[in-house]
Amino acid sequence: MPPAPPDGDPVPPDGALPPAALAGVGSRPFGVYVHVPFCATRCGYCDFNTYTPGELGSSASPGTWLEALKIELELAASILGTPPVAETVFVGGGTPSLLGADGLSQVLDAVRATFGLAGEAEVTTESNPESTSPAFFAGLRAAGYTRVSLGMQSAARHVLTVLDRTHTPGRAVAAAREARAAGFDHVNLDLIYGTPGERPEDLAASLDAVLAAGVDHVSAYALIVEEGTALSRRIRRGELPMPDDDVLADRYEQLDAALSAAGLHWYEVSNWAASEASRCRHNVLYWTGADWWGAGPGAHSHVGGVRWWNVKHPAKYAGLLAEGLSPAQGREVLTAEDRQLERVLLELRLVEGLPVEALAAGARAEAEAAARDGLLEATALAAGRCVLTDRGRLLADAVVRRLT
Repeated sequence: MPPAPPDGDPVPPDGALPPAALAGVGSRPFGVYVHVPFCATRCGYCDFNTYTPGELGSSASPGTWLEALKIELELAASILGTPPVAETVFVGGGTPSLLGADGLSQVLDAVRATFGLAGEAEVTTESNPESTSPAFFAGLRAAGYTRVSLGMQSAARHVLTVLDRTHTPGRAVAAAREARAAGFDHVNLDLIYGTPGERPEDLAASLDAVLAAGVDHVSAYALIVEEGTALSRRIRRGELPMPDDDVLADRYEQLDAALSAAGLHWYEVSNWAASEASRCRHNVLYWTGADWWGAGPGAHSHVGGVRWWNVKHPAKYAGLLAEGLSPAQGREVLTAEDRQLERVLLELRLVEGLPVEALAAGARAEAEAAARDGLLEATALAAGRCVLTDRGRLLADAVVRRLT
């Protein structure tokens, strides 16, 4: 099961936000995240807030979740006063494609009814390749979705087996092509690298498959062994080795070289795009401290320096909303120091980097030292920005610690 959220501060029963958080709502970029908590099976590495039918039993269903989601979106619009128009919508999970095109259409209709969509809104859904089809993608396009993100992870069957992924190695590429054929200009494939047993040639085959699919965006993440997952138990029993940091660095360099040569360039440490238009605008909201409302069980939100998170179980989530109560479990009001720290943590990972002026005074000498160590671009630093070098990307967390 997913880990428990932090305690945080109590949330008013009606979910009301402090006046200071509401000041400026609508003048800042705004997006909506929708969390779909359902999966057909649980992958061995996953600690997301997801539930299989066997875990839920009869306590919750996609139908009860959807009705509760509509209530939360109406509550959100009420709390925010004059609701800001959604510039981005991202439906994640879980496995949103289990809802089918009709269910995902209803989700987007609910967002339209409460917030409305900007004229050039980016509307994304994650999908599992095994629960998609040409008809599914055609239905998404008709509903108004503009972007699809498919979980591929690897093209090597033995790597997928270690990860407990159920799709066949070629299905993700086929799904990406079906999405393009349905009219999606923006299609993302997710990769995971550093899985125990993955060889350089396995990753090379995955990259060849990604590039053959003709996608304009790739996300690639180092495998993280989360406590409480099936994968962590296998490693603890000695059945699998722990991912090696040096191997992860080698794999990242292999990824970056192949994607860059094919015209997909990094714009965030773990994300590559064919052009600025191909970047995931919704994720950019997160990385630049904008506002978003996260709807659904376990979803996190941020508005005007206040961050909160919903209860995790779908049945409890639906029950609270049915009683006219906010589903929020806890929240925190970020201090100026908190926001400055998070700005360094997130913006430093972007290709544009971080303005030097955003650093605390004592950290500027550290930035100069990091440039001398080859972790920050010296020319960019002289021009007033902290931009990671190729080596700095491999050590991004360490650079953040130095600058904070």
